[in-house]
This record gives sequence, C-alpha cells and structure tokens, in this order.
Amino acid sequence: MEDIKLMKGNEVLAYAAVRCGADGYFGYPITPQSEVLETLSELRPWETTGMVVLQAESEVASINMVYGGASVGKRVMTSTSSPGLSLMCEGLSYLAGAELPCVVIDVSRGGPGLGTIQASQADYFQVVKGGGHGDYRMPVLAPNSVQEMNDFVDLAFELAFKYLNPAMILADGVIGQMMEKVRLSPQKPRRTEEEIRKECPWAALGKGARRKERNIVTSCYIDPETMERHNHKLQAKYERMEREEVRVEEMEVADAEYILVAYGASSRICAKVVEDARAEGLKVGLIRPITLFPFPSETIRRAAQHAKGFLSVELSMGQMIEDVRMAVGNAEIPVRHFGRTGGIIHSPREVFAALKQFMTETGGL
Repeated sequence: MEDIKLMKGNEVLAYAAVRCGADGYFGYPITPQSEVLETLSELRPWETTGMVVLQAESEVASINMVYGGASVGKRVMTSTSSPGLSLMCEGLSYLAGAELPCVVIDVSRGGPGLGTIQASQADYFQVVKGGGHGDYRMPVLAPNSVQEMNDFVDLAFELAFKYLNPAMILADGVIGQMMEKVRLSPQKPRRTEEEIRKECPWAALGKGARRKERNIVTSCYIDPETMERHNHKLQAKYERMEREEVRVEEMEVADAEYILVAYGASSRICAKVVEDARAEGLKVGLIRPITLFPFPSETIRRAAQHAKGFLSVELSMGQMIEDVRMAVGNAEIPVRHFGRTGGIIHSPREVFAALKQFMTETGGL
C-alpha cells in the first residue's frame, strides 16, 4: 500500500529527513518553517532510527553543529527562514571551504531586516550567489510542490555527498505552508559506522584500523599559493555541477514568442497564466528553473533564438532577472521583471495583465 498523505510542506520536510536516513537535525524555530522542528519532535526519530534532533540556542549554533556532524561523515541538516539564514552564512562559507556535505533548507520570508512572516523569494541573491564570504557556490533546488519538498531532501543529500559541498533547498513560505497530497519516500536505514568509514575516507574519525594518520578538516590555508590551489579545485567542482546537475521544466516553450521565467510558488501561478494565454491564442511559454544553481542558462539561450521577450516573475523586487538577462545574452531581446513584495502574492490575473502590457510595449500585441 502506498504511503500517501495530505500534508503541509514543512511537515513533509521532517518526514523526508527521517525517511532518507538522516543522522541529525540541528535547527532553531523561525516562521514560516517552525513546523519542521515541531514535526520532528512529534516523530521522535531518536527512538526509531537513532536520528538526533536538537533545538540549538540560535541559528549560529545550529549551523556549527551541522559543521561538526558533517565533519565525521554524518548526514546532517538544518532548516531556517531568511533572517536565520543570514546568521548561518559564515558557517556555510566554512562548510564549503572545508568541503563538507550537508543539507540546508530555507523557507524564505519577506525582508529586508526582520521584514514579515509572509512568503517571499527575495533570498535568491543570498542563496544562489553564496551569501557568505569567498567564491563558494552551492547546488540550490527550488521545489514548487509539497511532493518536491519530499523528493528534494534525499536528492539534496545525494548532491551534497557527490560534490562534498553544502546543498540548499530554497522554498518560499507558500510551499512551506500549503497542504497537498504527497507520496512519502520509503524508509532508508541510517548508515553504519563501518559504512561511513568506507564511504567517507575524508571524515575526521580518528585513527582507525585502516588509517595511519588522522584526517584534519579545515578551511584555513595560510599560504597564499595553497589557498589559490584550493580555490581552483573548488571552482572545478562548481563547473562540474554546471555541466551535470542542471534541472529545468519547460511548458509550451517550443513555439513561444513570450516566455515567463519563474520558480517556486511563482511558477505555479505562471503555469495558469500560460494556460490562459494559450486559450486566447497567445504564444506564451514557461521556463521553470528547478536548480537555481546551476542555472538553466542554456535552456533560456535556446529559447531566445525564437522568443520576442522574457518576463521574470518573482516574489521580490527582481533578483533572478539578472541571471535571465545573462542567459538571454542578446540586448535586443527585452527582459522585464514583474513581482510583488512585502508578503503579497501575485495572482494569475496580475501576471497576465503585466504580460499583456509587456507584449504591447514590445510589439507583441
């Protein structure tokens, strides 16, 4: 019998963490993602799988606990929302510099500052461009359904351990708080200590029977040439991500003259706009980046060969639009932004009206 439930997105994140064999969760409650920690507390996985669940004293503490767990090869994770992620950025830079795998979930809310507890997509710069110091990057998955909230937890761990790098799930408050039917993943066993030693030869596990020396986990390289070599190594890894890990969904793009680009909750709204536009005989399509890094630049570049314009639809003042413009790569093709902010969610009617105005101004209507 399939394990199908009607669940909130944040609740599903907790179930997915337990079922994918995670070893530990360290977090701090902040709206609109507090249900992750609350649900884990209700599930009590320490009694069934041995998974550690701990409410840290702050976001700074939680990301450093993640650092500790990751350094010994454990599958560890945290979740937060926008102001909390800001506090974690130093730790994320350390994790990336030390090449430690972990999963970080950001269910974003409006800002800047404390802002609002309502949904937003204004964390794009912070997440996709690094956030912390240094030239580091993270694979970033952007779910647009409760089902993908479930699926992307295991996928994020796969990417984290494949590249020895923090992996991010960037969801907005809409996806975190909405309820949908979801098919839960089957339970995976946690890895044994022997399996961790075999799969994670880099982990700081002390001198074992098969080791002559202890591993040292660090991101500190005082010698400039050593630091430069390390940075080149990291960049080669990020370039591999760009070659191998792009994920994107296209809707009615093949013959589209105007293309919406949107992720997360905005992509669901734009899917309705595409349906309405096609019903009126307008050739409109949608490109939905599933990975925000690596960004589906080539998909957008191909579409730009026949498109007359692109509209980047975001719950922000316009952040992803910069990557859309670079991907289009043709100054003669107009790229515009439409979005709401302050926790206001745009409606399909608003987006369609903005699209029609854009088409009119650029000769498409």
